[in-house]
Amino acid sequence: MTVLGIETSCDETAASVVRGPFDRAILSNVIRSQIDEHTEFGGVVPEIAARAHIEILDRIVAQAMREAGCGWNEIDAVAATAGPGLIGGVIVGFMTAKAIAMAANKPIVGVNHLEGHALTARLTDDLEFPFLLLLVSGGHSQFLLVKGVGDYERLGTTIDDAVGEAFDKTAKLLGLPYPGGPHVEKMAARGDVERFRLPRPLLDRPGLDMSFAGLKTALRTQAKKLEPIDEQTVADLCAGFQRSVADVLATRTKSALEMFRQRYPGTAPVIVVAGGVAANKEIRASLLTAADDAGAQFVAPPLKLCTDNAAMIAWAGIERLQAGPVNDMSLSPRPRWPLDEANAGVLGAGKKGAKA
Repeated sequence: MTVLGIETSCDETAASVVRGPFDRAILSNVIRSQIDEHTEFGGVVPEIAARAHIEILDRIVAQAMREAGCGWNEIDAVAATAGPGLIGGVIVGFMTAKAIAMAANKPIVGVNHLEGHALTARLTDDLEFPFLLLLVSGGHSQFLLVKGVGDYERLGTTIDDAVGEAFDKTAKLLGLPYPGGPHVEKMAARGDVERFRLPRPLLDRPGLDMSFAGLKTALRTQAKKLEPIDEQTVADLCAGFQRSVADVLATRTKSALEMFRQRYPGTAPVIVVAGGVAANKEIRASLLTAADDAGAQFVAPPLKLCTDNAAMIAWAGIERLQAGPVNDMSLSPRPRWPLDEANAGVLGAGKKGAKA
């Protein structure tokens, strides 16, 4: 089947056409970032984001259809993010998808944004269930056990800031431009990682929960002591911060893999990393090392599919449709939608571990 996907949960307006489940072909994947609209504010402004989605979404959809070489008669369904996310943007995308589905007489699939991330490795690497997912983005930092389509168990999460949020706040604290994550990474590459030994929060406690607010506070304290700070000190603080985050994620990843082995002693462990923070080279390398040390397979989708995109939404729609008939015309957009509550409407076929 061929599915049109729409994603508008934050500050990317995206549309994609994906064919599956067998050939797993991304026919188009159009993404328009709103960085320019939000830069002067140092972060995403929800009202501006929603307005920008309204202004451009129809053109993004048209471009995706044109690049895919598809007419509406070749589209089998429309899938769109129905949450979680900035509710104004979610409403724009999901209501647009409903209108398209109604006009074209196609079923609509309301996709949980986190489920899109969770299932991306099935699109790119044809993984079988179960596997572990580490989702690290601006709004989410979670370890999830992915048992099947619609069958997810949250094993651990951040108790305060998400990793991406911590990067952005650190950048703002140090006077770096928005978006903060890439600028912190760039400065860290020039810094002395040994100069500032910043804390690794919660690692003295069992479980998989994480915390990054205290790390950010420790960095602020160091910066205040040294004011005014020069460029090299900024680089050194970035290096220390980034190493702390990488160490926390790597340590928790080893614990998650051990938990997976206990749950599934006869299954080779796989850890998938997704989300915008997965683009950070040091964090990616640390997670790869942790997986190697644990004798596990490490899977990271291509960077363009780690960040928010519509191909993952279209693929999740295909997975849902494979599990059974779906038409979510009565579903309402929602700002909060935990992934372990995204099970409605999924039949048992999606939970058996068969390849889609």
